[in-house]
Amino acid sequence: MDEIDEFLPEIRQALLDFFNRVPFNQLVGFTLTEITSEKVIIQLPMRPELVGNYLTGILHGGVISTVIDVAGGAMSLVGAFRKLEHLPKEERIMRLSKIGTIDLRVDYLRPGRGKSFEVHASLLRSGNKVAVTRAEFFNDKGELCAVGTGTYLCG
Repeated sequence: MDEIDEFLPEIRQALLDFFNRVPFNQLVGFTLTEITSEKVIIQLPMRPELVGNYLTGILHGGVISTVIDVAGGAMSLVGAFRKLEHLPKEERIMRLSKIGTIDLRVDYLRPGRGKSFEVHASLLRSGNKVAVTRAEFFNDKGELCAVGTGTYLCG
């Protein structure tokens, strides 16, 4: 059994609490729908305010990169949790709240066309100070619209 599995309910609750308190997450309108030791999934409904090209009605590229970044950050938090499990809960939460993006690369593969979108993030590496994640951005037809690799400071 993976060590993180026994802490997953605590990780899930801490991540949801943090995620739901960020005003920007509420503004953009995405929802954290799945948290496991292997992946994080975020869903985003299309709204007129998120259109980047008013002629074609496609999702703004900045929204795509934002959701990829947030999903990667959430996944890096899950990875970092294991390294901090020896700390008291309050200290662990404080340390985890300092996770930040160092680098983000997004490759746009097709226009963000759809009624809703979903991002799947996974952990590529979780070191002592840095985590690297991979995220895939899909439209409601299951088409891969973008991929991203994020590097996050975790400690």
